[in-house]
Amino acid sequence: MNPKELKITWIDSRNDDIQIKLNELRKRLSPQGNVVSQKGKQRTIDIFGAPLTPQEVVELICREVAQKGMPALLDYCRRIDQAELTPETIRVSEKELKQAHKNVSPAYLQTIRNIRNNIVDFQTAIRHQDIRLERPNGWLAERYRPMRRIGICVPGGAAAYPSTVLMTAVPAQVAGVPEIAIMVPPTQFGAYNDNLLAACYELGIHEIYRMGGAQGVAAFAFGIPGDRPEVEIKRVDKIVGPGNLFVALAKKRVYGEVDIDSIAGPSEVVVIVDESTRADFTAYDMMAQAEHSPGASILIGWNEAAIRNTIFEIERHLSTVERGELTRQSLEEFGAVILAQNEDEACRLTNWIAPEHLHIATQNAEFLANKILCAGAIFLGNYTPVALGDYAAGPSHVLPTSGTARFASGLTCNDFLRANSLLSFNQNGLEQFADDINCLATIEGLTAHRESVNIRRPDSFE
Repeated sequence: MNPKELKITWIDSRNDDIQIKLNELRKRLSPQGNVVSQKGKQRTIDIFGAPLTPQEVVELICREVAQKGMPALLDYCRRIDQAELTPETIRVSEKELKQAHKNVSPAYLQTIRNIRNNIVDFQTAIRHQDIRLERPNGWLAERYRPMRRIGICVPGGAAAYPSTVLMTAVPAQVAGVPEIAIMVPPTQFGAYNDNLLAACYELGIHEIYRMGGAQGVAAFAFGIPGDRPEVEIKRVDKIVGPGNLFVALAKKRVYGEVDIDSIAGPSEVVVIVDESTRADFTAYDMMAQAEHSPGASILIGWNEAAIRNTIFEIERHLSTVERGELTRQSLEEFGAVILAQNEDEACRLTNWIAPEHLHIATQNAEFLANKILCAGAIFLGNYTPVALGDYAAGPSHVLPTSGTARFASGLTCNDFLRANSLLSFNQNGLEQFADDINCLATIEGLTAHRESVNIRRPDSFE
Protein backbone atom coordinates (compact mmCIF):
# COMPACT_ATOMS: atom_id res chain seq x y z
CA MET A 1 0.00 0.00 0.00
CA ASN A 2 1.43 3.35 -1.04
CA PRO A 3 1.55 6.03 1.67
CA LYS A 4 -0.96 8.84 1.36
CA GLU A 5 0.50 12.05 -0.07
CA LEU A 6 1.19 14.76 2.49
CA LYS A 7 -0.09 18.16 1.30
CA ILE A 8 2.41 20.32 3.17
CA THR A 9 3.30 23.87 2.15
CA TRP A 10 6.42 23.91 -0.03
CA ILE A 11 8.49 27.12 -0.25
CA ASP A 12 11.38 27.55 -2.67
CA SER A 13 13.57 30.50 -1.71
CA ARG A 14 14.63 30.95 -5.34
CA ASN A 15 11.09 31.58 -6.54
CA ASP A 16 8.78 32.36 -3.60
CA ASP A 17 8.40 35.33 -1.29
CA ILE A 18 9.36 33.50 1.87
CA GLN A 19 8.51 36.31 4.27
CA ILE A 20 4.92 36.63 3.03
CA LYS A 21 4.36 32.87 3.25
CA LEU A 22 5.90 32.58 6.71
CA ASN A 23 3.91 35.58 7.94
CA GLU A 24 0.74 33.80 6.86
CA LEU A 25 1.81 30.74 8.82
CA ARG A 26 2.71 32.80 11.87
CA LYS A 27 -0.72 34.48 11.88
CA ARG A 28 -2.45 31.11 11.96
CA LEU A 29 -0.44 30.15 15.04
CA SER A 30 -0.62 33.48 16.84
CA PRO A 31 -1.94 33.45 20.43
CA GLN A 32 -3.89 36.65 19.81
CA GLY A 33 -7.25 34.89 19.83
CA ASN A 34 -8.56 35.89 16.42
CA VAL A 35 -8.89 32.40 14.97
CA VAL A 36 -11.63 30.16 16.39
CA SER A 37 -13.13 27.06 14.81
CA GLN A 38 -16.83 26.89 14.02
CA LYS A 39 -17.19 24.29 16.76
CA GLY A 40 -15.50 26.66 19.19
CA LYS A 41 -17.80 29.52 18.23
CA GLN A 42 -20.86 27.37 18.79
CA ARG A 43 -19.57 26.22 22.17
CA THR A 44 -19.09 29.86 23.20
CA ILE A 45 -22.69 30.61 22.27
CA ASP A 46 -23.90 27.55 24.20
CA ILE A 47 -22.01 28.58 27.34
CA PHE A 48 -22.35 32.36 27.28
CA GLY A 49 -25.45 32.89 25.18
CA ALA A 50 -23.65 35.16 22.71
CA PRO A 51 -20.92 34.86 20.02
CA LEU A 52 -18.20 36.39 22.20
CA THR A 53 -14.61 36.57 21.01
CA PRO A 54 -12.03 34.71 23.09
CA GLN A 55 -10.80 38.05 24.47
CA GLU A 56 -14.35 38.95 25.53
CA VAL A 57 -14.80 35.54 27.14
CA VAL A 58 -11.58 35.93 29.12
CA GLU A 59 -12.42 39.48 30.21
CA LEU A 60 -15.84 38.37 31.45
CA ILE A 61 -14.50 35.37 33.35
CA CYS A 62 -11.63 37.26 34.97
CA ARG A 63 -13.88 40.13 36.01
CA GLU A 64 -16.51 37.87 37.57
CA VAL A 65 -14.00 35.66 39.41
CA ALA A 66 -12.28 38.79 40.78
CA GLN A 67 -15.58 40.28 41.92
CA LYS A 68 -17.61 37.25 43.03
CA GLY A 69 -14.91 34.82 44.13
CA MET A 70 -15.75 31.17 44.76
CA PRO A 71 -19.35 31.20 43.41
CA ALA A 72 -18.12 32.49 40.03
CA LEU A 73 -15.22 30.01 39.96
CA LEU A 74 -17.48 27.05 40.66
CA ASP A 75 -20.06 28.28 38.15
CA TYR A 76 -17.46 28.39 35.36
CA CYS A 77 -16.11 24.98 36.35
CA ARG A 78 -19.64 23.65 35.90
CA ARG A 79 -20.46 25.49 32.67
CA ILE A 80 -17.14 25.01 30.91
CA ASP A 81 -15.82 21.72 32.31
CA GLN A 82 -19.13 20.12 33.35
CA ALA A 83 -17.66 19.63 36.82
CA GLU A 84 -19.94 19.84 39.85
CA LEU A 85 -17.53 21.03 42.54
CA THR A 86 -17.87 22.63 45.95
CA PRO A 87 -15.52 24.83 47.98
CA GLU A 88 -14.50 21.64 49.79
CA THR A 89 -13.84 19.50 46.67
CA ILE A 90 -12.18 21.99 44.32
CA ARG A 91 -8.89 21.21 46.02
CA VAL A 92 -7.51 17.68 45.69
CA SER A 93 -7.37 16.17 49.17
CA GLU A 94 -4.27 14.77 50.83
CA LYS A 95 -5.98 11.39 50.93
CA GLU A 96 -6.50 11.43 47.16
CA LEU A 97 -2.87 12.38 46.56
CA LYS A 98 -1.58 9.57 48.75
CA GLN A 99 -3.89 7.05 47.08
CA ALA A 100 -2.79 8.13 43.59
CA HIS A 101 0.83 7.73 44.68
CA LYS A 102 0.08 4.17 45.82
CA ASN A 103 -1.79 3.34 42.61
CA VAL A 104 1.01 4.03 40.13
CA SER A 105 3.89 1.71 39.36
CA PRO A 106 7.25 1.89 41.16
CA ALA A 107 8.93 2.17 37.74
CA TYR A 108 6.94 5.31 36.97
CA LEU A 109 7.87 6.90 40.30
CA GLN A 110 11.52 6.07 39.66
CA THR A 111 11.24 7.83 36.29
CA ILE A 112 9.88 10.91 38.04
CA ARG A 113 12.82 10.82 40.47
CA ASN A 114 15.37 10.36 37.69
CA ILE A 115 14.06 13.31 35.69
CA ARG A 116 13.74 15.47 38.81
CA ASN A 117 17.40 14.83 39.56
CA ASN A 118 18.40 15.79 36.01
CA ILE A 119 16.46 19.02 36.26
CA VAL A 120 17.86 19.82 39.70
CA ASP A 121 21.43 19.30 38.48
CA PHE A 122 21.01 21.63 35.51
CA GLN A 123 18.95 24.31 37.26
CA THR A 124 21.30 24.38 40.25
CA ALA A 125 24.25 24.90 37.92
CA ILE A 126 22.67 27.98 36.30
CA ARG A 127 21.08 29.51 39.41
CA HIS A 128 22.04 33.12 40.04
CA GLN A 129 24.41 33.64 42.93
CA ASP A 130 24.67 36.65 45.24
CA ILE A 131 27.59 38.93 44.44
CA ARG A 132 29.33 41.64 46.47
CA LEU A 133 31.57 44.30 44.95
CA GLU A 134 33.92 46.15 47.28
CA ARG A 135 34.39 49.88 46.74
CA PRO A 136 36.55 52.44 48.62
CA ASN A 137 34.73 53.18 51.88
CA GLY A 138 31.74 51.04 50.95
CA TRP A 139 30.32 48.14 48.98
CA LEU A 140 27.64 47.16 46.47
CA ALA A 141 25.80 43.87 46.22
CA GLU A 142 23.19 42.00 44.25
CA ARG A 143 21.25 39.38 46.13
CA TYR A 144 18.55 36.94 44.99
CA ARG A 145 15.55 35.82 46.98
CA PRO A 146 12.80 33.41 45.87
CA MET A 147 9.24 34.43 45.27
CA ARG A 148 6.93 33.50 48.11
CA ARG A 149 4.20 31.72 46.15
CA ILE A 150 3.68 30.65 42.53
CA GLY A 151 0.87 29.04 40.53
CA ILE A 152 1.40 26.48 37.78
CA CYS A 153 -0.99 25.79 34.89
CA VAL A 154 -0.97 22.14 33.82
CA PRO A 155 -3.07 21.14 30.78
CA GLY A 156 -5.38 18.16 31.05
CA GLY A 157 -7.81 18.20 28.15
CA ALA A 158 -6.42 15.74 25.61
CA ALA A 159 -3.65 14.03 27.62
CA ALA A 160 -2.02 13.95 31.05
CA TYR A 161 1.18 15.98 31.37
CA PRO A 162 3.31 15.08 34.39
CA SER A 163 6.26 16.40 32.35
CA THR A 164 4.82 19.90 32.71
CA VAL A 165 4.76 19.51 36.50
CA LEU A 166 8.42 18.50 36.44
CA MET A 167 9.52 21.25 34.05
CA THR A 168 7.83 24.05 36.01
CA ALA A 169 7.76 22.99 39.65
CA VAL A 170 11.31 21.64 39.95
CA PRO A 171 12.97 24.87 38.70
CA ALA A 172 10.82 26.76 41.22
CA GLN A 173 11.94 24.38 43.97
CA VAL A 174 15.58 24.91 43.00
CA ALA A 175 14.98 28.64 43.32
CA GLY A 176 13.64 28.04 46.82
CA VAL A 177 9.97 28.98 46.33
CA PRO A 178 8.24 27.81 49.53
CA GLU A 179 4.65 27.64 48.22
CA ILE A 180 3.74 26.02 44.91
CA ALA A 181 0.11 25.60 43.84
CA ILE A 182 -1.05 23.76 40.73
CA MET A 183 -4.22 24.19 38.69
CA VAL A 184 -5.31 21.37 36.41
CA PRO A 185 -8.69 20.83 34.72
CA PRO A 186 -11.21 18.54 36.44
CA THR A 187 -10.85 15.81 33.79
CA GLN A 188 -9.63 12.21 33.48
CA PHE A 189 -6.31 13.57 32.16
CA GLY A 190 -6.14 16.30 34.78
CA ALA A 191 -7.16 16.39 38.42
CA TYR A 192 -8.53 12.84 38.30
CA ASN A 193 -5.42 11.31 36.78
CA ASP A 194 -3.32 9.12 39.08
CA ASN A 195 -0.09 9.60 37.14
CA LEU A 196 -0.36 13.38 37.36
CA LEU A 197 -1.34 13.46 41.03
CA ALA A 198 1.35 10.93 41.93
CA ALA A 199 4.00 13.09 40.25
CA CYS A 200 2.89 16.08 42.32
CA TYR A 201 3.00 14.05 45.53
CA GLU A 202 6.42 12.61 44.69
CA LEU A 203 7.75 16.15 44.20
CA GLY A 204 6.31 17.26 47.53
CA ILE A 205 3.52 19.40 46.03
CA HIS A 206 0.29 19.08 47.99
CA GLU A 207 -1.76 22.07 46.79
CA ILE A 208 -3.60 21.05 43.61
CA TYR A 209 -6.84 22.62 42.43
CA ARG A 210 -9.44 21.16 40.09
CA MET A 211 -9.74 24.18 37.84
CA GLY A 212 -8.57 25.09 34.37
CA GLY A 213 -8.88 27.79 31.75
CA ALA A 214 -9.29 31.49 32.38
CA GLN A 215 -11.20 30.87 35.62
CA GLY A 216 -8.24 29.05 37.13
CA VAL A 217 -5.80 31.75 36.07
CA ALA A 218 -8.09 34.42 37.57
CA ALA A 219 -8.38 32.48 40.84
CA PHE A 220 -4.59 32.38 41.18
CA ALA A 221 -4.18 36.03 40.18
CA PHE A 222 -6.84 37.59 42.40
CA GLY A 223 -7.21 34.98 45.11
CA ILE A 224 -10.42 33.40 46.37
CA PRO A 225 -11.27 34.31 49.97
CA GLY A 226 -12.81 31.69 52.24
CA ASP A 227 -14.25 31.56 55.73
CA ARG A 228 -11.65 28.93 56.64
CA PRO A 229 -8.20 28.08 55.27
CA GLU A 230 -9.23 24.83 53.57
CA VAL A 231 -11.65 26.64 51.23
CA GLU A 232 -9.40 29.60 50.45
CA ILE A 233 -7.22 29.97 47.35
CA LYS A 234 -4.42 32.39 48.13
CA ARG A 235 -3.24 34.66 45.36
CA VAL A 236 0.15 33.93 43.84
CA ASP A 237 3.08 36.11 42.83
CA LYS A 238 3.63 34.48 39.44
CA ILE A 239 1.73 32.16 37.08
CA VAL A 240 3.65 29.83 34.77
CA GLY A 241 2.94 26.89 32.52
CA PRO A 242 1.24 26.14 29.21
CA GLY A 243 -2.41 26.03 28.27
CA ASN A 244 -4.92 26.63 25.53
CA LEU A 245 -5.81 29.96 23.94
CA PHE A 246 -8.00 30.99 26.88
CA VAL A 247 -5.22 30.30 29.38
CA ALA A 248 -2.78 32.35 27.28
CA LEU A 249 -5.20 35.28 26.99
CA ALA A 250 -6.05 35.09 30.70
CA LYS A 251 -2.36 35.24 31.63
CA LYS A 252 -2.07 38.30 29.41
CA ARG A 253 -5.12 39.82 31.11
CA VAL A 254 -3.84 39.38 34.69
CA TYR A 255 -0.24 40.41 34.01
CA GLY A 256 0.45 43.30 36.34
CA GLU A 257 -1.66 41.78 39.09
CA VAL A 258 0.89 38.96 39.00
CA ASP A 259 3.93 38.10 36.94
CA ILE A 260 3.69 35.50 34.18
CA ASP A 261 6.20 33.46 32.23
CA SER A 262 4.87 34.14 28.72
CA ILE A 263 1.81 34.35 26.48
CA ALA A 264 2.38 31.08 24.69
CA GLY A 265 1.10 29.93 21.34
CA PRO A 266 1.12 26.37 19.95
CA SER A 267 4.29 24.29 20.02
CA GLU A 268 6.70 24.63 17.11
CA VAL A 269 9.94 23.24 15.71
CA VAL A 270 12.34 24.09 12.91
CA VAL A 271 14.51 21.21 11.69
CA ILE A 272 17.56 22.01 9.56
CA VAL A 273 18.79 19.07 7.48
CA ASP A 274 21.52 18.22 4.98
CA GLU A 275 22.56 15.11 3.07
CA SER A 276 23.91 13.50 6.26
CA THR A 277 20.59 13.66 8.11
CA ARG A 278 18.62 10.45 8.72
CA ALA A 279 15.30 11.08 6.94
CA ASP A 280 13.39 8.64 9.15
CA PHE A 281 14.70 10.37 12.28
CA THR A 282 13.59 13.76 10.97
CA ALA A 283 10.18 12.40 9.99
CA TYR A 284 9.45 11.60 13.62
CA ASP A 285 10.89 14.95 14.75
CA MET A 286 8.40 16.70 12.48
CA MET A 287 5.52 14.50 13.59
CA ALA A 288 6.41 14.92 17.28
CA GLN A 289 5.58 18.63 17.23
CA ALA A 290 2.63 18.29 14.86
CA GLU A 291 0.92 15.72 17.11
CA HIS A 292 0.33 18.49 19.67
CA SER A 293 -2.33 19.56 17.14
CA PRO A 294 -1.97 22.41 16.63
CA GLY A 295 1.78 22.42 16.32
CA ALA A 296 4.04 23.92 13.68
CA SER A 297 6.77 21.81 12.07
CA ILE A 298 9.06 23.54 9.58
CA LEU A 299 11.73 21.70 7.60
CA ILE A 300 14.61 23.72 6.14
CA GLY A 301 17.42 22.43 3.93
CA TRP A 302 19.45 23.22 0.85
CA ASN A 303 19.63 19.65 -0.43
CA GLU A 304 16.37 18.91 -2.22
CA ALA A 305 16.86 15.15 -2.10
CA ALA A 306 17.24 15.24 1.70
CA ILE A 307 14.01 17.20 2.02
CA ARG A 308 12.04 14.94 -0.31
CA ASN A 309 13.32 11.85 1.49
CA THR A 310 12.04 13.28 4.76
CA ILE A 311 8.60 13.99 3.32
CA PHE A 312 8.46 10.42 1.99
CA GLU A 313 9.35 9.05 5.44
CA ILE A 314 6.65 11.19 7.07
CA GLU A 315 4.09 9.85 4.61
CA ARG A 316 5.29 6.33 5.33
CA HIS A 317 5.17 6.61 9.12
CA LEU A 318 2.12 8.80 9.76
CA SER A 319 -0.14 5.78 10.09
CA THR A 320 2.10 4.29 12.80
CA VAL A 321 1.54 7.06 15.38
CA GLU A 322 -1.50 7.11 17.64
CA ARG A 323 -2.59 10.63 16.68
CA GLY A 324 -1.78 10.15 13.01
CA GLU A 325 -4.76 11.94 11.48
CA LEU A 326 -4.44 14.91 13.84
CA THR A 327 -0.71 14.99 13.09
CA ARG A 328 -1.37 14.99 9.35
CA GLN A 329 -3.92 17.78 9.72
CA SER A 330 -1.46 19.85 11.73
CA LEU A 331 1.37 19.30 9.24
CA GLU A 332 -0.83 20.32 6.34
CA GLU A 333 -2.34 23.35 8.05
CA PHE A 334 0.64 24.67 10.02
CA GLY A 335 3.70 22.93 8.57
CA ALA A 336 6.09 24.06 5.86
CA VAL A 337 9.08 22.86 3.87
CA ILE A 338 11.65 25.46 2.82
CA LEU A 339 14.24 24.79 0.16
CA ALA A 340 17.03 27.26 0.95
CA GLN A 341 19.88 28.18 -1.34
CA ASN A 342 22.59 27.32 1.19
CA GLU A 343 23.26 26.89 4.90
CA ASP A 344 23.71 30.63 5.48
CA GLU A 345 20.24 31.30 4.15
CA ALA A 346 18.86 28.46 6.24
CA CYS A 347 20.29 30.08 9.38
CA ARG A 348 19.06 33.53 8.35
CA LEU A 349 15.52 32.19 7.88
CA THR A 350 15.68 30.36 11.20
CA ASN A 351 16.66 33.56 13.01
CA TRP A 352 13.73 35.31 11.36
CA ILE A 353 11.32 32.55 12.42
CA ALA A 354 12.80 32.51 15.98
CA PRO A 355 11.39 29.06 16.75
CA GLU A 356 10.55 27.56 20.10
CA HIS A 357 12.57 24.42 19.28
CA LEU A 358 15.40 24.25 16.75
CA HIS A 359 16.87 20.91 15.76
CA ILE A 360 20.04 21.20 13.67
CA ALA A 361 20.44 17.66 12.37
CA THR A 362 23.42 18.30 10.10
CA GLN A 363 27.01 17.10 10.06
CA ASN A 364 28.26 20.54 11.18
CA ALA A 365 25.47 21.19 13.70
CA GLU A 366 27.55 23.00 16.33
CA PHE A 367 29.08 25.27 13.69
CA LEU A 368 25.63 26.26 12.43
CA ALA A 369 24.38 26.77 16.00
CA ASN A 370 26.89 29.60 16.38
CA LYS A 371 24.99 31.45 13.63
CA ILE A 372 21.68 31.20 15.48
CA LEU A 373 20.67 34.12 17.69
CA CYS A 374 16.94 33.49 18.09
CA ALA A 375 15.64 30.12 19.32
CA GLY A 376 14.16 28.87 22.57
CA ALA A 377 16.18 25.64 22.74
CA ILE A 378 18.65 24.21 20.22
CA PHE A 379 19.18 20.48 19.70
CA LEU A 380 22.32 19.37 17.86
CA GLY A 381 22.89 16.26 15.77
CA ASN A 382 20.98 13.17 14.79
CA TYR A 383 20.83 11.79 18.33
CA THR A 384 19.47 14.80 20.19
CA PRO A 385 15.75 14.88 19.41
CA VAL A 386 13.50 17.56 20.88
CA ALA A 387 11.84 14.90 23.05
CA LEU A 388 15.11 14.62 25.00
CA GLY A 389 14.67 18.20 26.18
CA ASP A 390 10.89 17.99 26.49
CA TYR A 391 11.06 15.10 28.91
CA ALA A 392 14.32 14.38 30.61
CA ALA A 393 17.59 16.24 30.07
CA GLY A 394 17.35 19.18 32.51
CA PRO A 395 16.42 22.49 30.81
CA SER A 396 12.72 23.34 31.10
CA HIS A 397 10.46 22.64 28.15
CA VAL A 398 8.54 25.87 28.81
CA LEU A 399 9.95 27.94 25.94
CA PRO A 400 9.11 31.10 23.97
CA THR A 401 6.75 30.54 21.03
CA SER A 402 5.30 32.53 18.14
CA GLY A 403 8.58 34.26 17.30
CA THR A 404 9.07 35.63 20.83
CA ALA A 405 12.47 33.92 21.03
CA ARG A 406 13.65 37.20 19.46
CA PHE A 407 13.46 38.68 22.97
CA ALA A 408 12.36 35.94 25.38
CA SER A 409 14.04 32.91 26.90
CA GLY A 410 12.98 29.55 28.28
CA LEU A 411 11.83 29.15 31.87
CA THR A 412 14.58 28.60 34.45
CA CYS A 413 14.95 28.66 38.21
CA ASN A 414 16.10 32.27 37.86
CA ASP A 415 12.61 33.31 36.76
CA PHE A 416 11.43 32.58 40.30
CA LEU A 417 14.06 34.80 41.91
CA ARG A 418 13.75 38.50 42.71
CA ALA A 419 16.90 40.57 42.68
CA ASN A 420 17.70 43.25 45.26
CA SER A 421 20.62 45.63 44.97
CA LEU A 422 22.26 46.64 48.25
CA LEU A 423 24.47 49.71 48.79
CA SER A 424 26.44 50.66 51.89
CA PHE A 425 28.93 53.57 52.14
CA ASN A 426 30.40 55.71 54.89
CA GLN A 427 30.79 59.51 54.64
CA ASN A 428 34.05 59.31 52.72
CA GLY A 429 32.48 56.83 50.34
CA LEU A 430 29.55 59.17 49.63
CA GLU A 431 31.95 62.07 49.06
CA GLN A 432 33.56 60.38 46.06
CA PHE A 433 30.21 60.44 44.21
CA ALA A 434 28.94 63.79 45.50
CA ASP A 435 30.14 66.11 42.71
CA ASP A 436 28.73 63.88 39.96
CA ILE A 437 25.39 63.61 41.81
CA ASN A 438 25.31 67.39 42.22
CA CYS A 439 25.88 67.91 38.51
CA LEU A 440 23.14 65.56 37.30
CA ALA A 441 20.59 66.51 39.96
CA THR A 442 21.03 70.20 39.15
CA ILE A 443 20.56 69.61 35.40
CA GLU A 444 17.40 67.59 36.08
CA GLY A 445 16.06 70.19 38.51
CA LEU A 446 15.79 67.69 41.35
CA THR A 447 17.33 69.90 44.00
CA ALA A 448 16.09 67.84 46.96
CA HIS A 449 18.08 64.93 45.54
CA ARG A 450 21.14 67.16 45.38
CA GLU A 451 20.71 68.53 48.88
CA SER A 452 20.11 65.07 50.37
CA VAL A 453 23.75 64.44 49.44
CA ASN A 454 25.14 67.89 50.24
CA ILE A 455 23.75 67.89 53.78
CA ARG A 456 25.87 64.82 54.45
CA ARG A 457 29.15 66.30 53.09
CA PRO A 458 31.90 67.14 55.56
CA ASP A 459 31.71 70.91 54.98
CA SER A 460 28.00 70.94 55.94
CA PHE A 461 29.04 70.36 59.53
CA GLU A 462 31.46 73.29 59.70
